[in-house]
Parts: sequence; structure tokens; C-alpha cells
Amino acid sequence: MGSKVRTITITDVAEKAGVSKSTVSQYLNKRYEYMGEETKERIAKSINELGYKPNLIGRSLKQKTSTTIGVIVANISHEFSTQIVKSIEDYCNASDFHIIVCNAEDDPKKEKKYIDMLRAKQIEGIIVFPTSTNINLYKELTEEDYPLVFIDRDVPEVDVSSIMLDNKKAAALAVEEFITKGYSNLGIVTNTTTNNVTPRIERVNGFIEALSVNGLEVNGDYIKSVGVDKINSELEKMMRLKMPPEAILAGNDLVLAEILKFVKHHQLKIPEDLAVIGIDDVSYASIYNPELTTVAQPTSDMGKEAAELLLNRIKGNHMERTNYYYEPTLMKRSSC
Repeated sequence: MGSKVRTITITDVAEKAGVSKSTVSQYLNKRYEYMGEETKERIAKSINELGYKPNLIGRSLKQKTSTTIGVIVANISHEFSTQIVKSIEDYCNASDFHIIVCNAEDDPKKEKKYIDMLRAKQIEGIIVFPTSTNINLYKELTEEDYPLVFIDRDVPEVDVSSIMLDNKKAAALAVEEFITKGYSNLGIVTNTTTNNVTPRIERVNGFIEALSVNGLEVNGDYIKSVGVDKINSELEKMMRLKMPPEAILAGNDLVLAEILKFVKHHQLKIPEDLAVIGIDDVSYASIYNPELTTVAQPTSDMGKEAAELLLNRIKGNHMERTNYYYEPTLMKRSSC
């Protein structure tokens, strides 16, 4: 019955009280350090008259802040995810904050469930690897002035800063290394690009652009974005072509693992039968035989930046939305 009634927002309270959204947010979070009594009274009166209820499940304005943040990773199976989480935890621990880690498994419904749960637990802010399809939920959070930072992925429709790798450059570094080593029939395999997952799309685009810049043919049969469970069958098709690819770029660590399984099963030799480069510097890269050439992400710096941005937002420091792009590094080894 109330679905058609307009929800009273933090913006309405701010306008009625004659203060900024940030000031109302600080009031709701009991941060009164730089707030006069008159301002507090005006905000309290506006909240009361408007009947404003913060859109935080079960929240009580009388409760203290939690000094806890949430981190929702898209898929905890990625080494990239665990490295980022470790970096976030290190920074938060040094700042006397705690973290709760949730694994959304690239499922928008699961992600929403976790966001609701974290807010119900009085979590002060969230770092999320967004699924990109919960746009209205993200917008609702920003409307509430709720501290939020994206990592690994960008959602252009939402006013939230993102921490990302320069994915196009990562793919280009791999292409250039393949070319330097004399390969010209190049392929790329990524996880599915359903749900508009930023890094996967950007890596494929960067791969295609790098081929074009270097005067190489773009062969659609060599470019695959599929679920992990379908990678083996796609590689089977690819390697049975009249002219199979000489080299394949693995879009991330999970794809790399599938390619290595395929290579082992078919008793292929790397790089003689198939050259391989993986984006994400996996822990076993230097102990695999041959050692694996990878494109590394500066996960320590990226996690720290995300945590620092979020804690600054929690403290009431507002910054313009910015996308922070980090430089990839080619780790030259023997698989190419």
C-alpha cells in the first residue's frame, strides 16, 4: 500500500533543516564534534516533523557507531579478491576498524542480501566489487549519503568512486609480449561478460585494439567470454580449428587454471604448442613448469586506496566521484 507514497529522504531532512546532507548524516551517526546545539535541534525537529526513518533495517539512532565496514567481493575464489581483502584489512586494522567479508559469487540477488544484512548490523560503510545490475540499490545508498566505494568495476550511472586496473593496458602488454616473441595468431578467453563486468569487457576491448594497432587480424573464433564450466569445450573448438591460435591470453586467474588443465589433459607443451599469459599474478606462477608469464595488478595499493577512501567518507570528508586507474606490470617468465 505504501509503494506509491514518496519516501522521505535525507535530502528532504537537510533542506527542511537548512543544512547539508553530510551534516544530517553526521547527526545520524552521532558525530557531533563540530555541530552546534541549535543545528542538532533543527535536524531532530525536521526528522520528527517529516517522519524520516533512515533506510537501514532495524537501525536505532541511539546506537553507537560500529567501527566496522563491509567488503562484498564478487568471487572469493579469485586470488585478486583475497589479495585485495588482505590489503583492506591491513589498512582498517591500523585505523582501528574491523571488516566483515561477504562473497556474492557474481549474483546480484546475493549481493543485495548482503548489503541489507550489513546495513542492519550498523556497518558504517561498504567496499563492493559491484555486479553492475543493482543500480537502483546503489543509487539508494548514495541518496542516503551512505559511504560506498567500488573496486575492480565501474558503474557509470552511480555517483561512487571506483578503484580499477587499467584493463586495456593490461591486455595490450600481453599482446605486445606475444608479438615480441614472434606469435601472430592470438586468442583471449575470459569469464562471461553477462552483467557487464567491467574488467572482462575492457580486457577484451584492449586485446582487440592492441591487435589492430599492431596490424594483426582480429579472429572472432579466438575470442571467447564464457562461464568457467564452458571454457574447456571452447578451448576444444578453438584448438581443433584448421589454424588454431598460437597463443592465448587468460582474462583472469580462474581462466588461467582452466587453460592449464586443458593443456595438461591434452599433453600440450607450453610455450611450444601453446603460449600462455595470464592477467593476475597467481601465487604458483614462478613454481609452475614452465614459469608463467603474467600481468600483475598492484593489489596492495588498490586495497589500501579503497579502504582509505571509504574511511575518509565515513569521517565525513566528501570528495568528487573519481575513477582511480592503476598500472599493470608485465611479469616476464617462460610461458610465452
